[in-house]
Amino acid sequence: MTRPGVGNRTPDLLVVGGGAGGLSAARAAAQRGADVVLIEQGRLGGECTYTGCVPSKTLIAAARRGCTFEEAMTAVHHAVESVAAEVGDEALHRDGVRVVHGAARFTAPGVVDVDGGAWRSRRVVLATGSRPAVPSIAGLEHVRLLTNENVFELRHRPGRLGVLGGGAMGCELAQAFQRLGTAVTLIEIESRLLPGEEPQASAVVEHALRRDNVDVRVNTRLTGVGAAAPGQATLQLSDGTLVAVDALLLAIGRVAAVDGLGLDDAGVALANGSIVTDDRLATSASGVWAVGDVNGRLQLTHAADEMGRIAVTNALGRWRSHRFDPDAIPAVVFTDPEVARVGPTLANLSGRRCRVAYLPMAEVDRAIATQETDGFVQLIAGTRPLLRDLGGGRLLAASVVASRAGELISEAALSVRTRMFVGRLAQTVHPYPTWSVALRQAAAQFFMEIDGRQARRSDR
Repeated sequence: MTRPGVGNRTPDLLVVGGGAGGLSAARAAAQRGADVVLIEQGRLGGECTYTGCVPSKTLIAAARRGCTFEEAMTAVHHAVESVAAEVGDEALHRDGVRVVHGAARFTAPGVVDVDGGAWRSRRVVLATGSRPAVPSIAGLEHVRLLTNENVFELRHRPGRLGVLGGGAMGCELAQAFQRLGTAVTLIEIESRLLPGEEPQASAVVEHALRRDNVDVRVNTRLTGVGAAAPGQATLQLSDGTLVAVDALLLAIGRVAAVDGLGLDDAGVALANGSIVTDDRLATSASGVWAVGDVNGRLQLTHAADEMGRIAVTNALGRWRSHRFDPDAIPAVVFTDPEVARVGPTLANLSGRRCRVAYLPMAEVDRAIATQETDGFVQLIAGTRPLLRDLGGGRLLAASVVASRAGELISEAALSVRTRMFVGRLAQTVHPYPTWSVALRQAAAQFFMEIDGRQARRSDR
């Protein structure tokens, strides 16, 4: 490793981007004793801290508590300030990371220009994140457009809000704004909300949103936007209806932030707008890795954090054998109830011999006690070579829809990551009456009939 120094422009590792993936990579490198430089054009902390996870979950919690819009936004700003303080320049300096602020661009392989100054390194980790996707729809200029980048800066609650996109962000914020007093219309082009989750999860969330009086439109396109009175617009939908709104929140996905990076000069290839990486997170260019949203693999903060550590282990290690496994990364949609999953959906396991256990939350004592019986637990177990269904088989995936699904999924994630026999879940004593008992109840179905329920083969 080279010796760190303020004037040293040939560090062991250059990290471009100071979001979750970049921070993880930089800190991991520093912990290994490397001289690491983190280059960030804006604020350290990235989208999650300022315009993603932290503000959105704060807003959701405030809406659930019954706060006013003003109280909710105050809570959002306080939360962002508190979390951002943990990832400033001084905090990184204490961790042994040098921070350089400026716009980074490759000028040649291993050479990165930052506002006119050249930095050279045989190892570069790209972690520039993503930005909101904006569709091409006639008349968008007539409506106040909101994305995650500006919605949390609202000073006044919109009376009527259109939300375009029924994925995680769209469902979360549609429910939150409706609870804060806004009349929300949620528009999803697919036949169901949360199309990447299990169909039963989509049904529970749609029911919950409709119960909160969100106007849910599935199988529906936004075909155009018309001008109305000052500060208002009319959404033209594919079913022929018109919806009057004061603003439109775009939640149709994100695109990799690669503009201006000079990737061609470094030999870094793109596909569908994202940086191409292998399962070790290496790009097509020798000595360059890409982590987080920019590689399009899994757009989750904790996934980016994991990728950062893996990329640095491969960049600084001897064998470069560490792989990123997306099936072991849990994901949570923070609606009420929450939706959590680890591993593939049942549809994505089509053709593989599996058994499925299903338990409605209405049969879980804690859910009954708190009168929060919406949802279910689903466990999918597969056979193991030679051992087949011994021990119930290996846990391949789990979906939980419940009030505390985001907390429950971690036990299942541990099971998937360690290739655990599902029988271990059934054997583990869970405190009663907690939400986690539901996992044990579902796991027991792989061995016996429980209250009339038993695991079934996936092809039945």
